Amino acid sequence: MPVDLRHVSRALISVSDKTGLVEFARVLATHGVELVSTGGTRKALAEAGLAVRDVADLTQFPEMMDGRLKTLHPKVHGGLLAIRENPEHEAAMLAHDIRPIDLLVVNLYPFEAALAKGAPFEECVENIDIGGPAMIRAASKNHDDVAVVVDPDDYAALIEELAATNGATRLATRRRFAQKAFARTAAYDAAISNWLAQQIGEASPPLRAFGGRLAEPMRYGENPHQSAGFYLTGEKRPGVATARQIQGKQLSYNNVNDTDAAFECVAEFDPARTAAVVIVKHANPCGVAEGATLVEAYAKALRCDPVSAFGGIVALNRKLDADAAREIVKIFTEVIIAPDADEESIAIIGSKKNLRLLLTGGVPDARAAGLTYRSVSGGFLAQSRDRAVVDEMNLQVVTKRKPTAEELADLKFAFRVVKHVKSNAIVYAKGAATVGIGAGQMSRVDSSRTAAHKAQEAARVAGLTTSLAKGAVVASDAFFPFADGLLAAAEAGVTAVIQPGGSMNDKDVIAAADAQGLAMVFTGVRHFRH
Repeated sequence: MPVDLRHVSRALISVSDKTGLVEFARVLATHGVELVSTGGTRKALAEAGLAVRDVADLTQFPEMMDGRLKTLHPKVHGGLLAIRENPEHEAAMLAHDIRPIDLLVVNLYPFEAALAKGAPFEECVENIDIGGPAMIRAASKNHDDVAVVVDPDDYAALIEELAATNGATRLATRRRFAQKAFARTAAYDAAISNWLAQQIGEASPPLRAFGGRLAEPMRYGENPHQSAGFYLTGEKRPGVATARQIQGKQLSYNNVNDTDAAFECVAEFDPARTAAVVIVKHANPCGVAEGATLVEAYAKALRCDPVSAFGGIVALNRKLDADAAREIVKIFTEVIIAPDADEESIAIIGSKKNLRLLLTGGVPDARAAGLTYRSVSGGFLAQSRDRAVVDEMNLQVVTKRKPTAEELADLKFAFRVVKHVKSNAIVYAKGAATVGIGAGQMSRVDSSRTAAHKAQEAARVAGLTTSLAKGAVVASDAFFPFADGLLAAAEAGVTAVIQPGGSMNDKDVIAAADAQGLAMVFTGVRHFRH
């Protein structure tokens, strides 16, 4: 049976992040703990007036090779791995003058930080820690006897435990720390292996790992009977994972998912070119628009589907201003996410205490490389991010009539949006605003009809007698397999079509478009989103 309390007599400390280091070490010293350390850590402790032994004095072996070799030694690993009260282990320790190490405090070379700042290849390699993970794994394996701390955030908990136990650690604490330590080395190795895969151009390496740090446990998952946590991978892509929450209650699992969908969609619109607003409900856009100002874009986006917008997510591609804030708070909204906000708009949002306001500091690059992944039973799927943008596509007019300049602008707008609508996806747009969206239907003709119905309903709510789809354009995320989906859009009143093309029945679809007097453009690029 493992012993619950283990007294801490010796601690080996080797940290890159020295946050709280000296204060923590002082507490250890007050409990009579002998401090052993390396390099910069030892120097910091010594300069603070603490008695600290160099690991080279312990091992009788000098640090060498630019610090690559300093803790990989039997006197270190023996002290971590030896099972206390095991006669054979005790004999080996006695024979080889190995003394036990009861506490290991290590945080790793800042590889992720080097990667995030875009450091050159050689610098990233030098920030790959070897001795640290080896020690962490050794101490974690032997957690019945050894405590291991890999995060400065855990110093306070350990200090409290040492005070309560007169300088000892509890088995439950050691096991909790060991779990976190193994997860830390796994996440660290995942970051390195994924970076190397990218460096060598390996899209599907034979082994793929992912790691994340808990940002916060969620009250529940997609439904109240499911547990959930929000984890950060460290990717420096502006969005919900990097945002600063200014106010409002805790984000839910669904809030995070929907807010990410909204902000990724609004990123399709360059803030230097236009203001843009996206309203999302259940991970699908229900209104998207451009405008000269945010308030104009919001009004146009809201008109598309004001019913679905209730309780939705609003994403902005520019700094939130007071005019836009006043309009947004007029209906119940779950989350607003924007690159920034002025003080007046923050005060306006503050009148709605439950409304979450997230500020990201920037807009993600729709063209940037990255990975997306999702779980399946027994595994997961990983793929490169869909970073195709319509402005870089080779658009081909395939009908007798060419689109007008106004139609072409709306076609491009609609194709930006349809990229972020669940398949099968159809988007009607006019005047740089969505007027009807059909998402997630099992057949494309049903999506066309759903979008047409939404456009008719939006007109009714606005007090108009003519559907908003009249004179609009339509975008399809994938080809029309038959002419029926296109004909449904034509019946709704559209004048131009943008779609990938590539169907066996393209000739029939083109002929149907010609017969209706429609202009149609092929992109050659599909935007499935499941």
